[in-house]
Amino acid sequence: MLYIASDHAGYQLKKRLVRFLEKEMQVSVKDMGPEEFVDGDDYPDYAVPLAQKVVETGGKGILICGNGVGVCIVANKIKGIRAGIGYNTYAAESMRQDDDTNILCLAGRVLSDEYAMAITKKWLQTEFSGEDRHVRRLEKEEEILRNCECK
Repeated sequence: MLYIASDHAGYQLKKRLVRFLEKEMQVSVKDMGPEEFVDGDDYPDYAVPLAQKVVETGGKGILICGNGVGVCIVANKIKGIRAGIGYNTYAAESMRQDDDTNILCLAGRVLSDEYAMAITKKWLQTEFSGEDRHVRRLEKEEEILRNCECK
């Protein structure tokens, strides 16, 4: 299951991506809101529940706000989330291959629908490489988080 959510700035792109994912990529998608456009809604209201669902199910998610940064910051506050901003197809591929991301964050006010679909497709079709150097880095990150007084 792929989870998707946005705020008002990502609402139109979210609707287009859901159609693309379900119809063209044959991916099962759970839209976690908003159900309708609400000008001025707040991205944490959607990013936190989606991130929690990704952790709970071991699935993947897509979050969309105006520039992709806000939803990325909030999602990464949830233990077990590895979110990255998909600003192009290379970033989408490398964040999966090297960093094992489980949430793709997109910029609804910046990306065209077509480019967002290409980024999403690349991210979904790329697997974590499992290369020793990437595993080592992820393990170091976990160790640092266990031993620090982080927020």
